[in-house]
Amino acid sequence: MTSPAARCVLFVTHTGRPLAVAAVRSAARRFVAAGVGVRVLADEAAELGLDGAVTVPTDAAAAEGCELVVVFGGDGTLLRAAELARATRTPLVGVNLGHVGFLAEAESDGLEAAVDRMVVRDYTVEERMTVAVTVTRGGQEVHRDWALNEASVEKHGNEHMLDIVVEVDGRPLSRWGCDGVVMATPTGSTAYAFSAGGPVVWPQVQALLLIPVSAHALFARPMVVGPDSLLAIEVVQGPVGKGILWCDGRRSFELPSGARVQAARGQKPVLLARLHAAPFTDRLVAKFDLPVGGWRAGRGLTAGDGPDA
Repeated sequence: MTSPAARCVLFVTHTGRPLAVAAVRSAARRFVAAGVGVRVLADEAAELGLDGAVTVPTDAAAAEGCELVVVFGGDGTLLRAAELARATRTPLVGVNLGHVGFLAEAESDGLEAAVDRMVVRDYTVEERMTVAVTVTRGGQEVHRDWALNEASVEKHGNEHMLDIVVEVDGRPLSRWGCDGVVMATPTGSTAYAFSAGGPVVWPQVQALLLIPVSAHALFARPMVVGPDSLLAIEVVQGPVGKGILWCDGRRSFELPSGARVQAARGQKPVLLARLHAAPFTDRLVAKFDLPVGGWRAGRGLTAGDGPDA
C-alpha cells in the first residue's frame, strides 16, 4: 500500500461497462498527474489495466487512508462501494454511468472538472443515515446486517404471500398478507421504497420509512416514523411463513417461519462527498425529468419567513 502520508483515492468500478473502464483510465491519468495516487480493487485490477495503480484486497480495509472512494457506475455500484467505505468513514463520490444515478455527483461528460475539484478538495461531505438490521428466532440472534437504502422482508421466490405482523416501538401495528415490506432511509426513499409507492423524503430529514408491498389489508399505507423508532417484522409461523431479507438488494438472508426482523437507525452513517451545492429539489427534477415548465421564479419565502417571522 501507499505511505499513510501520501494522498490517494480508491476506485470502485462497474467493469462490465466499457464506458466505465474508459472513464477510470482518464480519471486515473488526471489524478496521478496531480500527485494523487490511485488504488484499485484486486478483483477489478486486471480488467482496468491501470499502470502505476496500487492493487488492494476487496475488503473493509480497502479504503483505509484514502481521501475519497470514487465510484464509476450507477447506484448499484455505489451501494457496493458503500460496503467498503463505511468502516473507514471514507466519503463516496459517484460518477454516473448508469441510467438514473440518483446518488452520483458527476456525469461522464464532466469528469475532468469533477476530478480537478476532488484534487483541490473542493467538495463538502454529508452524512447519510443507515438502517441496522437484526434477525432473531426464538429469542436468539441469528443474523445482523445494515443498509444505506433499505432493508426489505419479502416472500421467497414464487411462493405464497408472506404472513407477517408489523410492530413499531414495541407495539403491534397490523397483520398483513403481502409480498413484502420495505424499511427504508430517506436516502432510499427514491429507490425500492419509491417503486413500492412510498413518499420521497428529503435526505436531511431524519426518519425511517415503512412501506408494505402488495398488502392484502385495509390499513396498509406507507408510514414515516421517527429516527429513533424501532421497526419489527415477525414472520408468522405456518405453511406460508418462509421469507427472505434483502439489504440494499445486495445481501440476502433466508427467514424461516417464526423469524423476527428488527430495524433501527444505524450507528455508522455513510459519508457522501458533494461537488455541487444545488438543492435536493433540483436533483429530483433532473433525475426524474419532472415537468416544471411555466414556473415563474419570484421572491417567495425563505426558511424562517412567514406571517409571524
